[in-house]
Amino acid sequence: MRIQVNARNRGYDFEALPGEKVLYAGLRAGIDLPYECATGTCGTCKAKVVSGRVRDGWAEAPGKKFVKPAANEFLMCQCAAEEGLTLEVSKFVYPMDAGACVPQKCIGTVRNSRALTHDVMGFALEFEEPRDFDAGQFVLLAPEGVAGYRGYSMCNFARGGRRLDFIVKRKPDGGFSQWLFGGKRDGARVETFGPLGKATFDPALGKNLLLIAGGSGIAGMMSILARAEEAQYFARHRGWLFFGVRTMRDAFFLDELSRYSGVDVTIALSEEDPPQNTRLRFERGLVHEVAKRAMAGKYQDVRAYVAGPPPAVDAAIRVLLLEAKLTTDNIRYDKYS
Repeated sequence: MRIQVNARNRGYDFEALPGEKVLYAGLRAGIDLPYECATGTCGTCKAKVVSGRVRDGWAEAPGKKFVKPAANEFLMCQCAAEEGLTLEVSKFVYPMDAGACVPQKCIGTVRNSRALTHDVMGFALEFEEPRDFDAGQFVLLAPEGVAGYRGYSMCNFARGGRRLDFIVKRKPDGGFSQWLFGGKRDGARVETFGPLGKATFDPALGKNLLLIAGGSGIAGMMSILARAEEAQYFARHRGWLFFGVRTMRDAFFLDELSRYSGVDVTIALSEEDPPQNTRLRFERGLVHEVAKRAMAGKYQDVRAYVAGPPPAVDAAIRVLLLEAKLTTDNIRYDKYS
C-alpha cells in the first residue's frame, strides 16, 4: 500500500504492508515520523487524511482526545491504510540519520522470567537474528493473545546481541504485565517493534550525566550505565543516579548499582526512613526532591535523563528547567502516557 506523507518541510512516500500501522511503516522505511509513546496514549503522531481511507485499530485510544475527526485527523500509530493514502503532518519530518537503528518487527522468545520484587518482574527476549539499539531506547511488545503493543525500555546494552533484557511493574489494568505475572512465560513468543525513543546516550556526548528514575523507569538508565561503563565514560566525566522507590520492599538492582564505582548513586525512599550501614546512599523523599538537594551547584556541563511514572517525570523536569536552568536539549525523556 503506497503512502504519501506531506510534512511542513518536504514530502515522503513509502510502502505499508497490509494491516500495518502508518507510523510503523514510515519508521520501518527510515522516515522519522513524529511520535513519543507510539502506542496510542500521547497524541504526538496525529496526522490529517488528504485522500484515501484508514482503519482505526483502537477507537478508544487515550490519544484520540488530541485529534479532530471532523478535520480528518487520526493517530498514525493506531490506523492502517485501507487504500493508497495521502496525509499531512504539521511538523518538520526528516530521514533517520545514517547509521541509526531503524525499527523493525521481530519475534522474540521469553527467557529467564523472574521476580525482582513483589510487583516487578525481570525477563529477557531472545532473538534468532542480532538486534541493534541505542542505550536508552525502548521497544513495543505484544505477546500472543494480548491485543495492542506496550512500550518497555531495555535494561542492557549490546550492539549486535540476540538478547534484550526488560523489567515490568505489575499494573491492575496492564495487559502485558497481567499476562507476564499470570503464569510461567518462559518459551512464549512475543512480537516486538523497535527500537524506538529519542532519550539516547552515546559516549561522544562528552558531558556529565544526571540520571533520575522512578520505579521501573530505572530500566533505560541501566542501559545507559552499561553503555557508559563499556566506554569507560566515567573516567572522564562525572555521573549521578537518583533512583526513587516507595520503600525498601520496592527496591531492586541494588547489587548491580553498587558496582558502578564511577557513579554517585542515591536511592530515594518516599515512604520510609533509609536503612543504616549500606553500600549505597539512601535518602528520604521523592526522587526529584532528593536530586534537587544533592545536585545544588553541580549542574555545569550536564545532560539529564529522566524516566518513570508521568507525575515523577513532570516533577523532575520542572526541577531541571526552573532550578538547574538546563536547556531543553540537555533534558532527555520518552513519554509513555
